[in-house]
Amino acid sequence: MTAPLLSVQDLSVAFAQGGWTSTAVDHVSFDIARGETVALVGESGSGKSVTALSVLKLLPYPAASHPSGRIVFGGRDLLSLDDKGLRSVRGNKITMIFQEPMTSLNPLHTIRRQIGEVLKLHQGMGDRQAEARTLELLEEVGIREPRKRLEAYPHQLSGGQRQRVMIAMALANEPELLIADEPTTALDVTVQAQILELLDRLKDRKGMSMLFITHDLGIVRKIADRVCVMTQGRVVEAGPTKEIFAAPRHDYTRHLLASEPKGRPPAADPSARVVMTGREVKVWFPIKKGFFRRTVDHVKAVDGIDVTVRAGQTLGVVGESGSGKTTLGLALARMIPSNGRIEFDGTDIGKLSFDAMRSRRRELQIVFQDPFGSLSPRMSVSEIIQEGLAIHEPRLSPAEREKRVVAALEEVGLDPSTRHRYPHEFSGGQRQRIAIARAMVLKPKFVMLDEPTSALDMSVQAQVVDLLRDLQARHGLAYLFISHDLKVVRALANEVIVMRNGQVVEAGPAEAIFERPHTDYTRALISAAFRIETAPEGVVAQ
Repeated sequence: MTAPLLSVQDLSVAFAQGGWTSTAVDHVSFDIARGETVALVGESGSGKSVTALSVLKLLPYPAASHPSGRIVFGGRDLLSLDDKGLRSVRGNKITMIFQEPMTSLNPLHTIRRQIGEVLKLHQGMGDRQAEARTLELLEEVGIREPRKRLEAYPHQLSGGQRQRVMIAMALANEPELLIADEPTTALDVTVQAQILELLDRLKDRKGMSMLFITHDLGIVRKIADRVCVMTQGRVVEAGPTKEIFAAPRHDYTRHLLASEPKGRPPAADPSARVVMTGREVKVWFPIKKGFFRRTVDHVKAVDGIDVTVRAGQTLGVVGESGSGKTTLGLALARMIPSNGRIEFDGTDIGKLSFDAMRSRRRELQIVFQDPFGSLSPRMSVSEIIQEGLAIHEPRLSPAEREKRVVAALEEVGLDPSTRHRYPHEFSGGQRQRIAIARAMVLKPKFVMLDEPTSALDMSVQAQVVDLLRDLQARHGLAYLFISHDLKVVRALANEVIVMRNGQVVEAGPAEAIFERPHTDYTRALISAAFRIETAPEGVVAQ
């Protein structure tokens, strides 16, 4: 038989901290053949990413160790290679797409420089060759008008665009093995389908293999040849994808397959108290050129939008990456300048100064898309959640604040005993729950939820949706729920607006939008979300 391209043999990973050792991966074994895609599936904290990072020895050594195992690639044990040997493999024969692009891309370098650096280092290209190849890669991963993006910095791109840049960098050297750690987490449904098709096509054309880490079982069904199901650091079931989905043997696998956000929100109540309104909200970013940097045009990220969010109800905002969803939310929360009238709880907050807005922040909270970027790495979880209480409720004693922190962590399904750890010690899904706890601990009236479930596995998504429903019913919270995951939006939102290129193309009760969409664009989004199929031609996210 032909030897596998990658063979993980009896791998264990342990982390040492403060005199104690915990096992994150426990005697895991699997092979990846040439041209094959193997998916590692499991809930947050199951050991998927730790296993993948071990392949290229990207864990924080010496805190991380391997009590057992070998990782054989091309006849060599990668765990035994020195730094020089690893450099010949990393970024060349094996590349990796990380889960959180904002923390993986250099914020000080343009897209041209970051992708070009990979091409120059590994292929010895000159400036012109590197630029031409960079444009090809950006176009391949679905970025329209790529030349205009060459001089952009990561913060000037949407979450989906940043992830596509990461994919372009990983594919630049046409690797033998691509490790993809949640590569479509930040992408909207239509682009997700396009990226999966792209990866599948490149794999077939180049004979490339993939190790695909994900919590989205719909993606696994579409792209993987074989599946390894992980929980608590162990592989509990493995086999061909069709067999695993058709006849799962392990209880945990059956649990995963049955997990998805369920239920429907109550019908919209037009008589409920209005908490937030926006009228003719506009956010235009100037395009400046020339020596004197004169404004020659504008990027109309939000172009004259009206919204109303009521107490105890959820307004879902959907659309492709770059459609203006997050920009609209930030404008309503007064995090960025905008034109138009914005009223919160009967007050025109568009006219309030920064200092005057500070007193309203307790009632108006945000859960951001990227939990790793929004949580301070220098603060413990307890300190992060307490920070808002210290500012807005200074009369609370330390013991009272700690009690509120414990209650908030329990509400979002985290063990309160972990509150003295730091964000990097948690999985992506756990970090997002910490971010939700930080917002909810202040008991706000309005919460902007920017992709709050994008980093969560399927079963935790369902739990968080149930949690948000419960909190909303208990406290009469108004939610602005921004997401590209239409399944989650359908389970939570009473009303929906569909955005494209900064404008609303369709709006109304959620049931009507999902059951009887009026525009081709909305139908394309729904088709891609609920049928796990390739996005229709002409629907490309920016």
